[in-house]
Amino acid sequence: MGNWVVNEGLSILVILVWLGLNAFLFVWYYRVYDVPDKFYYSRQLLGSALAWARAPAACLNFNCLLILLPVCRNLLSFLRGSSACCSTRIRRQLDRNLTFHKMVAWMIALHTAIHTVAHLFNVERCVDARVEAKGTIQAVLSDLGDKPGETYLNFVRKKIPNPEGGLYVAFTYLAGLTGVIITLALILIITSSTKTIRRSYFEVFWFTHHLFVIFFIGLVIHGAGRIVRGQTAESLEMHKPKACVKNFTEWGRIPSCPIPKFAGNPPMTWKWVVAPMILYLFERLVRFWRSQQKVVITKVVIHPFKTIELQMMKKGFKMEVGQYIFVKCPKVSHLEWHPFTLTSAPEEDYFSIHIRIVGDWTEGLFNACGCDKQEFQEAWKLPKVAVDGPFGTASEDVFSYETVVLVGAGIGVTPFASVLKSVWYKYCNDATNLRLKKIYFYWLCRDTHAFEWFADLLQSLETQMQERDNAQFLSYNIYLTGWDESQATHFTVHHDEEKDVITGLKQKTLYGRPNWDNEFKTIASQHPSSRVGVFLCGPEALAETLNKQCINNSDADPRGVHFIFNKENF
Repeated sequence: MGNWVVNEGLSILVILVWLGLNAFLFVWYYRVYDVPDKFYYSRQLLGSALAWARAPAACLNFNCLLILLPVCRNLLSFLRGSSACCSTRIRRQLDRNLTFHKMVAWMIALHTAIHTVAHLFNVERCVDARVEAKGTIQAVLSDLGDKPGETYLNFVRKKIPNPEGGLYVAFTYLAGLTGVIITLALILIITSSTKTIRRSYFEVFWFTHHLFVIFFIGLVIHGAGRIVRGQTAESLEMHKPKACVKNFTEWGRIPSCPIPKFAGNPPMTWKWVVAPMILYLFERLVRFWRSQQKVVITKVVIHPFKTIELQMMKKGFKMEVGQYIFVKCPKVSHLEWHPFTLTSAPEEDYFSIHIRIVGDWTEGLFNACGCDKQEFQEAWKLPKVAVDGPFGTASEDVFSYETVVLVGAGIGVTPFASVLKSVWYKYCNDATNLRLKKIYFYWLCRDTHAFEWFADLLQSLETQMQERDNAQFLSYNIYLTGWDESQATHFTVHHDEEKDVITGLKQKTLYGRPNWDNEFKTIASQHPSSRVGVFLCGPEALAETLNKQCINNSDADPRGVHFIFNKENF
């Protein structure tokens, strides 16, 4: 499986390194608080919960350093477009940015849960030691700081019994209050990030995700209260905790065991997150600057299947095939940005997107563009829009292969519209320098109307290839995955006609789903010793199927055929 395994292996290597660093930090900081004498008395007061709270805190710092980097879209696009610092293999890892972002988020959730539970035990023990323990070392340690000249170890200073004492700590201490706030923010962010919420209630996902600002502010100041305390270095020289612990009632009265001195740990989180926070701030400034540049909607086309096409122009706008942009329409919402794949080609003097009307925002844009009216809409009445981008995706690498397999499901065909248009323009001008020699295109749709807006492009390509005596350049298969009995009868009656009854193309529409095993075996037999790029824009279930096919049909021999899987991910 040679090349494919190397590419996929790099991704596995990244994950293993990340998991290894998490494991290392957890074990290292667990021992920092569980072994040294500095925290010996802290462990006497809190038990093992101290180490169980601090170890995941270190992992939280590390993952919060990483969480913003995969969503710095301008940085990733810059790296992706820089051949000097990004090989094809590295770019393929950048295409998995959102997958890594989600993995880091779940790791943050895990360590937050461990950290929170451990601190619940810590607070309970601190409160109990302050109000209940008598004649024990916990009581002596908790009373330190009550007299002038003493430093405290137990951060709970008021004698309020549980559960009131615990609630008092949670909502009056800086560490407790910020802990509650950032935990609630994290819960809202994660629960609103599920696929169902993102697709059906994108506005909920969008707004709650911006709670990350509160999360990071709370995270930075969370440790400012310095409630985790240890014995000072000077005190350790004069007061040996393992020797003096037996004489805790005599502290200060015998020369070898003076009253121990304690100090709080300085806040460390800001050192971990300040760099990515500054980087992300610059990212947002760049987005804001680009969003202020004037964009003109030159044309609105209403396609079947509740789909509209916006053709736009913007000074200095440059794109590559398969890239995507973020669009904001202030008339619909002043805050919401939505991602859309560019369906135009770089050779065109405008850029376009196709939008399927599936939610409140898209419905609002549909109405704002006058698509709900029967009369012609004047151009000056079209709404103002802001555009951020374009940003790179896996489809940019299409022209890096001699043979590619393009698979689109439903509206997921949009990035390949850009690819096929660009191919058409290249053939119209000069195709001699085109590395790409063969395209296998598969489009799966459940409704016949969905084919109509894309059929014109395929017809143009079909005609162009025939005129240049290169009809074999593009092999396309369109699959209808849903139909009723009346449609089936209609298809049967017109099956023998020269052109397809649905698309008007010479290639007939197929019914059902592709037999991917047969398709891949056929492609492999026709392109031995080739690297075949497989590009998908579609659901996860289909991605898993195609990924497995790429593995199973790639040769172990490095000189054989190798399928390289790429998926649109934004």
